[in-house]
Amino acid sequence: MSAAPDKRALEEGADFTPRFDAYGLIVCVTVEAATRQVLMVAYMNRLALDKTIESGEAHYWSRSRQSLWRKGETSGQVQRVVSLSVDCDQDAILLEVEPGGDGKACHTGRKSCFYRKLERGPNHRLVFVQ
Repeated sequence: MSAAPDKRALEEGADFTPRFDAYGLIVCVTVEAATRQVLMVAYMNRLALDKTIESGEAHYWSRSRQSLWRKGETSGQVQRVVSLSVDCDQDAILLEVEPGGDGKACHTGRKSCFYRKLERGPNHRLVFVQ
């Protein structure tokens, strides 16, 4: 994972050069491989990304606890990585995973962290629904 020499090399080159932010983090969108449903969005630091690549299991950086965590280490909801992609400018990661346990990725006990949304309501206004 070497530094990209320029924008073209970063966007078109064959080198995997993830760009971490000023806090040493990169956003990671995690989807279920079988359904492509978004399960969660989390952050990784270099160690979490390296451990994910090495182990084949999703690791993240907890901003609230300021610590590394392997998804499912206490809940049993281990996420086995099927594929890892990086976006065009290499500042976001996409993980496709096979969720373990009962497949619930959210700490609230839901399959996905995205269980609320805004929908069109009366007068075409967006209304928050669960």
